[in-house]
Amino acid sequence: MPPSAVRARAAAPASLGVTAPACRFCSAALEHVFVDLGATPPANAYLEPEQLNRGEVSFPLRAYVCGRCFLVQLEAFQSPAEIFGHYAYFSSFSQSWLEHAKAFAEAATRGLALGPKSLVVEVASNDGYLLQYFREQGVPVLGIEPAANVAAVARTRGVPTVTRFFGRATADKLLAEGKGADLLIGNNVLAHVPDLNDFVAGLARLLKPTGTLSLEFPHLLRLIEQVQFDTIYHEHFSYFSLGAAERVLAAHGLELADAEELPTHGGSLRLSARHCGQATSSARVAELRNREAQAGLADLAGYRGFAERAAAVKHDLLRFLIEARIAGRHVVGYGAAAKGNTLLNSCGVRGDLLDYVVDVSPHKQGRYLPGSRLPIVAPARLKETRPDYVLILPWNLAAEIRRDAAYIAEWGGRFVTAIPRLAILP
Repeated sequence: MPPSAVRARAAAPASLGVTAPACRFCSAALEHVFVDLGATPPANAYLEPEQLNRGEVSFPLRAYVCGRCFLVQLEAFQSPAEIFGHYAYFSSFSQSWLEHAKAFAEAATRGLALGPKSLVVEVASNDGYLLQYFREQGVPVLGIEPAANVAAVARTRGVPTVTRFFGRATADKLLAEGKGADLLIGNNVLAHVPDLNDFVAGLARLLKPTGTLSLEFPHLLRLIEQVQFDTIYHEHFSYFSLGAAERVLAAHGLELADAEELPTHGGSLRLSARHCGQATSSARVAELRNREAQAGLADLAGYRGFAERAAAVKHDLLRFLIEARIAGRHVVGYGAAAKGNTLLNSCGVRGDLLDYVVDVSPHKQGRYLPGSRLPIVAPARLKETRPDYVLILPWNLAAEIRRDAAYIAEWGGRFVTAIPRLAILP
């Protein structure tokens, strides 16, 4: 497709008379579409059995790239309270994620010389999956988690948790209580906040003058390289490159000390930041800045063509599912993950192509996926029905899932992944 056609497609919403939304960071008009995945229900809006005879609300799943600051983002159609007030995701059900959390806690405690007089605060602390490991080492902790059902689980683990959304107001309240953070953590939360400037301003306020801020989030560069369009869903309002994150932090008086590339979630960044004047930037920051520039992320050219690559992935998956069904083969899904819901709904996959989805979390079992309305069952169903193929929806956990369900080989079952390209695994 010639560049002129790509530009025409990118500008299509405005040309159709749709008012361009504003960038949530710099307020520039969003005129460039990164990828349009149609209209889907919120990815974590799992259905109870009694809801199956009702309609579902869908919202546009269209990602823009800001032509001024290059932040990739969605419009906000629901409030944080609607999305996160009662949450279905519990971090502790992934063993590999727990191992990742424990290793970070141990390294941070040593590296920052944290002790009984320190305070580690995590924003969006979920079920205490991370703070429990700092607590085991005698370091005082505080979790901030807006989902009341998830926060309650953290408290049963002995992790003190405040049930609030985070921003300037929450930071000021905690500071008034003497709870400034020596280490302030935000793992996989920066993407989840619609009011980005209020959130980052709150981080800057809560961080002690000599404290360290640690942020983890999926890396946009990896999303583009690996065609990870399924990681785009309504609760992920923003998608960050190093450059975009650095600009947001700098606007609130924070500067990068380090940038570490991680394998988690298909490729993430862990940024360490401090108040301006307190940090010396590592060589890894400069190297990654340069690599992003070479990939075109400081120019709109680096974002063009992604929609066509995503469409090719969808076509390959649909071809596989249709041919398997025609051949009398049975395919099921593994992992009722939000990214799986984006994949299935953007492809239009329903029960005629996928029998059911298994998940280890009892909080999801007995419910139904939004949009596709596939039933979520316990992994024991695999041995009962002996499917020919198991489509791994949270592909970032493929190694863990293949290990836990290796028994499907007993009847000749095969694992399948769709991202970054269709693969039938041995």
